[in-house]
Amino acid sequence: MQPASQSGSIPYRRFLAPRFWPAWLLLGWMRLAAVLPYPWQIAAGKCIGRTGRLLTRSSRRVVMRNLQACFPDLTPAQRLSLSRDHFAAVGAAFSEMGLGWFASDKRLHRLIRVEGREYLENALAQDKGIIVLTAHFTSLETGSSLLQELFPGIKAVYRPQPNEMIDAMISRGRQRIVAEQIPKDNIRAMVRTLRDGGAVAYLADLAGRGNNRAVIPFFGEPAMTTTAVSKLARMTGATVLTYFFRRLPGRAGYVVNIGPPLDGFPSDDPIADTRRVVERLEAYIRQAPEQYMWTYRRFKGRPANYPDLYAADP
Repeated sequence: MQPASQSGSIPYRRFLAPRFWPAWLLLGWMRLAAVLPYPWQIAAGKCIGRTGRLLTRSSRRVVMRNLQACFPDLTPAQRLSLSRDHFAAVGAAFSEMGLGWFASDKRLHRLIRVEGREYLENALAQDKGIIVLTAHFTSLETGSSLLQELFPGIKAVYRPQPNEMIDAMISRGRQRIVAEQIPKDNIRAMVRTLRDGGAVAYLADLAGRGNNRAVIPFFGEPAMTTTAVSKLARMTGATVLTYFFRRLPGRAGYVVNIGPPLDGFPSDDPIADTRRVVERLEAYIRQAPEQYMWTYRRFKGRPANYPDLYAADP
């Protein structure tokens, strides 16, 4: 299905079948959350997440396997506590999607503080393409809501969702965030945008299929990771900036951190380049580990000589 940012308004009447009713409930909650007081939004979202944890045994299991692999020094009790905090953060994400898509610009500016503007200004002054590297944090939609303002005309790499209505909602909601969405397999469009001096937002922590990936340690555990960013930067001469974000405690809102360009990036070794990106991501995750998306099967798709971390227990 064509992204909403390229196809105009979404014909929601297509989605009246019962299988889409949960998505309607989600959309209704996000619309409501966008106008509720901020502490209510987050508290209600966390409550939803904690309840969802009790109902999703398979997700609980994936999260615990990921945490065991990435934080072996934690005690079982500490990992269980981190898992509970993570599901609360996932629940809060449903409120944060409403903020990112439907809240006023004034409200978003009041909630979000941007660090590293000097790196952004230096990159824009070079008059060449910019690859904006981000990752799957729970507050993705709120954290990325200022992308269009900070990087005018920015485009984002787009991965379709299996649920058509969820796909339509995400595409429609992101119209305020990016100027256009580029399908993840359209390398030519990414290269053209970067060579023309534009910006492309790229979620660089997961790997799809194809040749542009390698086994690279993530918190010490081998994981399939995309190497496409290094190759894109080498093909286009684009500047690479990291763009990470997290929700702050209490009423403090959010912080967006624009990181400095990596020195000597890209090199002739895309694997070494990708290791450096992953190391910077790991350092940021450690600041609020519950807010990274541990519900994803981060270690799936590895070669057969690696154990399947998500295999059923005997």
